[in-house]
Amino acid sequence: MRKNSMKNTRINGEVQKTLAEIIRGDLKDPRISPLTSVVSVEVAPDLKTCKAWISVYGDEDLQKATLEGLKSAEGYIRKELARRVNLRNTPEIRFIVDQSIAYGVKMSKLIDEVNRKDDEE
Repeated sequence: MRKNSMKNTRINGEVQKTLAEIIRGDLKDPRISPLTSVVSVEVAPDLKTCKAWISVYGDEDLQKATLEGLKSAEGYIRKELARRVNLRNTPEIRFIVDQSIAYGVKMSKLIDEVNRKDDEE
């Protein structure tokens, strides 16, 4: 199976949806922020590994705590994923904090600031 095949795209979407449901509804770890979302998922073509980009609304400490909570619950998440998604192999999940939303907000604020300065002049 090639990396960008239709089958792999479908698997990525299904794993992303299921991971979001598990994180939102099943995990009771207080370290995991309720404002955590699964931005993107990339399952390897051999279905052995999976990279899951997550976004956490909040400061850096909250992001680190959420990442630690997700890593400690990785076994449970993987078991639930195997139960809910019918795959030949259940991938080993690696969580990565996605900074793109925070970066976009920061850039938007900087652009607004520059526009305000131009209007004043």
